[in-house]
Amino acid sequence: MTSLSLPIDTLYTEFKASYPSHHLVIESDTGSGKSTRLPLWCAEPDVQGKRPRVLVVEPRRVACLALAEYVQGLTDLKVGYAIRFDCTVTLDTQIAFVTPGIALRWLSGDMAGLGEFDTLMIDEFHERRWDTDLLLALLKHRDRHRLLLTSATLSGEVLCNYLSDNKHVNAVCLQAQGKRFHVELRYLASESHHLPDIRGLEERLVVALTQALQDTQGDILVFLPGKREITAAIHKCRGPLAELDERISLLALHGSIGAEEQVQVLRASSNRRVIFATNIAETSLTIPGITGVIDSGLERRTHQRNGRTVLSLSHISKASSKQRMGRAGRTQPGLCIRLWGKAAPLLAATPPELQREELVEPMLAAACAGAELAQLDFVDPLPAKSLEKASAKLMLIGALDQLGRVTSHGQRLFPLPIDTQFAHLISVMPDGDCLDLMIDLAAALTTPGQFYRLPKDEAERLTLLQWEPFGCDAYTLIKLLRCHDDEIPLVEINLQAIEEARRLAKQIRAALECPSLPKADLSDPLLRRTWAIAVMQALPELAFICRLKRDNALGNGISEVLIGRESRFHLPQDGVTLPVAALVFDQHATPGRGVKQTLNLALCMVPVDKSWLLAAGLGQDRVTEQLSLDEVCVERVYAGRVLEVRSERVEPKNVIQAMITSIAEGLVFPGIAEVVRQDIDAWNIWVKLGGYEEAKAAGICLTSPDLVVFEEFLAHRLSTLGVESIADFELIEAEDLQFEGIPDWLRQEFDQAYPREVILSDLRMSVSYQVKGRWVELTYLSGQRKSGPKRWELPRWQGWRVRYKKASRVIDIV
Repeated sequence: MTSLSLPIDTLYTEFKASYPSHHLVIESDTGSGKSTRLPLWCAEPDVQGKRPRVLVVEPRRVACLALAEYVQGLTDLKVGYAIRFDCTVTLDTQIAFVTPGIALRWLSGDMAGLGEFDTLMIDEFHERRWDTDLLLALLKHRDRHRLLLTSATLSGEVLCNYLSDNKHVNAVCLQAQGKRFHVELRYLASESHHLPDIRGLEERLVVALTQALQDTQGDILVFLPGKREITAAIHKCRGPLAELDERISLLALHGSIGAEEQVQVLRASSNRRVIFATNIAETSLTIPGITGVIDSGLERRTHQRNGRTVLSLSHISKASSKQRMGRAGRTQPGLCIRLWGKAAPLLAATPPELQREELVEPMLAAACAGAELAQLDFVDPLPAKSLEKASAKLMLIGALDQLGRVTSHGQRLFPLPIDTQFAHLISVMPDGDCLDLMIDLAAALTTPGQFYRLPKDEAERLTLLQWEPFGCDAYTLIKLLRCHDDEIPLVEINLQAIEEARRLAKQIRAALECPSLPKADLSDPLLRRTWAIAVMQALPELAFICRLKRDNALGNGISEVLIGRESRFHLPQDGVTLPVAALVFDQHATPGRGVKQTLNLALCMVPVDKSWLLAAGLGQDRVTEQLSLDEVCVERVYAGRVLEVRSERVEPKNVIQAMITSIAEGLVFPGIAEVVRQDIDAWNIWVKLGGYEEAKAAGICLTSPDLVVFEEFLAHRLSTLGVESIADFELIEAEDLQFEGIPDWLRQEFDQAYPREVILSDLRMSVSYQVKGRWVELTYLSGQRKSGPKRWELPRWQGWRVRYKKASRVIDIV
C-alpha cells in the first residue's frame, strides 16, 4: 500500500478477510480511492502465493486511460487497458482496465478473454448502464469469477442480496466513511420550484462563475449536458472571466478530448482553472484543486419513444446532484451553485438504461454469449414489452432464429463496434460501393460530436453545394471522411471527430476484411439511388415522406420528424421545391410546447424520390374505385401519401380486396360495414373482459376467443362464401356478412353496461375502452355544453377510471 492515506484505506483489513470467499460490494463516495486501491488489493498474493489477475470495468474510455496510467505508477505489476482503437492488455497483464463493450466482446468470444482473469471489478455500478448491468447478469449466470462492485449512490444491501443468490458464494457489503468538508449550497433561480433549464444557460453561468471565483480560492468545475454546450459556454464566459483574472484557464472535459487535454485537466495547476465538463466528471475521474461546483442540472439521457431509443436533454436526479456537489468538498470547504430552484421536483435516481432503452443491443450481446436475455437474472426485471420488441426486430433482420438463438448473421453483426442497426445495413449492401458508403456513414454517425456547421454566408453555401450537389447530409459526412482536410470547403469543422470516424471506418473494414480505400465516384446518381433503395429494403422504417400540408414535417407511418436546422434538406432560397421524401439515419429528440410533447428532429437526411420508394417495395395497395366490372383503380400508399395511382384488371388475388373496399366505403350493402364494425368492437371488449371464458364455463359453446380485425373478418367471410369474381357480388346478401359475436341473449345487457356512445343534455360522446388499464375514454362529438360530463350522469362502469377528451384537452372524471 502507498503512504498517501485515502478514505478507502480504512476497509483494507475487512476487505482482505472477506475477499477470498465472498463477492464484495463497496459503498464509497466518489474520490475515496476505490478505483485505484481496490485493484491493487485484489492483485495481492493469496495464501498459496498466487497473484489473481484483475479486470476492472470502467464506464468511460477517459477513465480507463487515466486510471491505468495512475495505477501503473503505484506498482511494479503490469497494468494495461483496452478501449476502442487501442489495447495494451496481454497475457502478462496483471491488472487491466477496460470499457464495458470490450468486456462483453471478450466474454462472448473469450478472447484472451475473461476466462483468464480471476476477479472482475465493475466500477461505478450505480450509473446503471445497460452494458454493465448485462455484464453482471452474465457473470452471475456463469459463476466463474470473484465479483466486486463499487457504488457511490446505489444501495449496497440491494446488490448484496442480488449477488448472494448463487448457491455457494454470498456477498458482503463494505462501507467506507470518508471525511467530507462542508459545502455551502446556493440555488440560482427566481422561483424555488423552477427546474433546470437550457434557456439562458450561458448568461446564468457567467453570474454563477463570478460568484464562485470571488467566494472560493480553488478551481471551479462546471457541469453541462454536452460538448455543444461546453463549447458555447467557454466562448461566452471567456471575456467576462478575463476581466476578473486574465490568468484563469478555461478547459473542456468530455469523452472526445485528446490525451494532452485530458492530462492538462487531471493534473494540478498553479493557475486557477474553470473546467467545463459533462457528467464524465461526476464519477470515475478525480480532478485536483476543485473548491467550487456549478451545476446546470442537465444531462443528455436516452429514453424510448415510438419503439426506438433516442437521446434527449433531461434533468438530472437528486442522487446525481449530490454526487456533483461532493466534488467541491473533498480536500477543503467548498461551494456548490445549482442553477435551479431548491424545491424543483427532481427524480430520486436516474432509471437504469435497461428500463428506458430498447433492448436490441443487450439481447444480441446476451445471445452471442450463449444466454437468453429474458432468462437472465437482473438487479431489476426487464420490461416485457421491450423484450418482445427487441426479439421481433432481431428476428426480422435475421440476427436471431425463431428459438431466440444467435444466427451466423447475428454473430457477424455483434463484433462490429457500431449500433446493430448499422451493422445490419452494412451486412446487406448489394455491392462493394454501397458497402463502402454504409461503412463510412455508420462510422460518422457512431462517432460523438458534430462534424461541421452549415455556413451562413451565401457564397460559402454555394461552394458547399458545388462540392456536394445532392443536398444530402449522409453524402456530406461520407465526403468529409474520404477527402483530404485541405479539400474540405467548410470553415467550421471538427477535425478531431472526423479523424476518429476515419479510424472507426478503418476498424470496421478490417473486421470485414474489406479494401481499405473506397474508390466509388460519389457524383454518380445511380450509385446513390442503388444505395438508398438497398437501405429502404433492409429497414423500411428509415424512409419518411413529407406531410401533405406541412413541408417541414415527414412521417413513416409510425412516427414523425421535423427537418433539423443543420440538415441540408431545407428548401433552397431560389424556390425549388423540397424533395418529397428522405431516408432519416439520425434523429434528436427535443422538448415541444406541451409538458409531455417531444419533437423529433431529423439530423442526417438523404433526399429520395417517390420512384425510389416504389422500387424498394414500400407502401400498401388499396382499391379506391370500381372502374368497370373487371377493372379497379389502385393507389399505392405509404405513410398516408399516395405514391402512384394505376388501374388494374380485377384478378382473383384482387377481388377480395376490391370487395372489402366497396363494403367499407358503403358502395355496396350500405350500412352493413358500420353494423359489423360495432359487433366486432363489442366482441373484442367482451373477450378482453373475460366474457368468453364465463360463457364457456356456463356450458355455452362459442367460436374461437381470438380478437377480430374488421378487414380480416370480411376477407375470411368472402373467401368462405366462395367469392372469386366481381360478378359474385350478385350472389351474396348483406345478411351473409353479419358477424356472429356476443350471443343475442347476452348482447343487450352488455350494450347497456358498455355503450359505444353516450348522449347527455347538450353533449354527445363516443366511448372507447382500454381493458388492460381499465380506462374509459369519452370523446366529444357534438353539443353546446362547455364543461365535461359529471360522473353521476354516466353509466356505472364500476372499477373503471373515466376520462373526457375534447380536442387536445383531456380531463379525468371523478
